[in-house]
Amino acid sequence: MRALIQRTTQASVTVGGEVVGQIGAGLVIFFCAMQGDAPEKTAQLAAKISKLRIFSDNAGKMNLSLRDTGGAALIVSQFTLAADVSRGNRPGFSAAATPAEGRALYEAFIADIAALGIETATGEFGAEMDVALVNNGPNTIWIDI
Repeated sequence: MRALIQRTTQASVTVGGEVVGQIGAGLVIFFCAMQGDAPEKTAQLAAKISKLRIFSDNAGKMNLSLRDTGGAALIVSQFTLAADVSRGNRPGFSAAATPAEGRALYEAFIADIAALGIETATGEFGAEMDVALVNNGPNTIWIDI
């Protein structure tokens, strides 16, 4: 399971000209289920992300988590995080979970984040999405679980 997270001051997802999800301050979480990922990994990933101390405290140190700040999470499915570019010029995506498995794990991850008391918004699984965000910091972190 793989996630790319970006700290943000605001973010939104638009599908077909309509905003389907948006947040203020918090994290944009690009989520990718990989072949062989176990369902229990979604809770593990949600817990890890919710506890990452990547927000500044009053002293300006990255010492606060998403839960500490009361920030929101915009969760976007992105199978392209499974890209293999080791050969040729066209990425391969065979490491990504099948669409059915990916959807189930994506939905479980959303539920796991929400169960932690974090306000959540989402993109639309499998849709062509326009994601707009202000990367605060910038602060971008890659996580493999």
